[in-house]
Parts: sequence; structure tokens; C-alpha cells
Amino acid sequence: MKGGKSKAETRSSKLSVTKKPAKGAGRGKAAAKDPNKPKRPASAFFVFMEDFRESFKKENPNNKSVATVGKAAGDKWKSLSDSEKAPYVAKAEKRKVEYEKNIKAYNKKLEEGPKEDEESDKSVSEVNDEDDAEDGSEEEEDDD
Repeated sequence: MKGGKSKAETRSSKLSVTKKPAKGAGRGKAAAKDPNKPKRPASAFFVFMEDFRESFKKENPNNKSVATVGKAAGDKWKSLSDSEKAPYVAKAEKRKVEYEKNIKAYNKKLEEGPKEDEESDKSVSEVNDEDDAEDGSEEEEDDD
């Protein structure tokens, strides 16, 4: 060969691909969800589903398939006129207004932070135990 790389070497250098980390990799764990945060309200369809599940269960007591119930509910929802959907839409809007009120209060509470009167996550006994442990270690150092 004349002063160069072999075909295999040039091919491998041309085809080298740098792999990017997968989405989410390297970011660490997702932030823990706050159990006190209000849940989002159900859409009009899911409000309809609450009623539909009960009626479907009465008509088909032997059916245990969630998929069948969901498919039947979807077909029924599509066949409803706007006037038939109106009560479910109104209920969903009412829940949405309530949710917005709750989420504003929740966010306001987060911005204010913990109240001065409230204790931290540690109980008083845990805090006292830590103080005792620190005091004991200082006494031992003085004896030297």
C-alpha cells in the first residue's frame, strides 16, 4: 500500500457516529410530585364516562374489559349532539373553575413559604437528639 490507511480504516473513520444520550438521561430523577397539589379537573368526556360506566355495567354485568367500556363510551360520546353533551361540559367547566381557584391558593401558599410558627420536617425529639450528640462529641475533645 502506498502511504496511507487501509480501506477498512478509512471506512470506519468515515462512518463513526457519536451517540447522543437518550432523552432524560443525565438529568437525574424527576422532581417529586407534591401530594398537596390540586389534581387537574376531568374533561367533559371523563365526566360523561363517570355516568356511562355505571349504566354500561348494569347493561353488561359479565363484561370485565376496560377497553370494551372505553370503546363503547367513545362511540356513544361521538354520537351525542352538542345539546346532549351540554350538561357534561357545564360540569367540567364548574370543576375547572374550582380547580383554578384551588391552584391559585396552592401557588400563593408556595410563594409565601412555610410559616414561622410551623415546625420543620424533623420532630422536636429528633432535633434534640442531634443537639445531644453534638454536645457529647465536644466534651470528648476537651478531655484530650
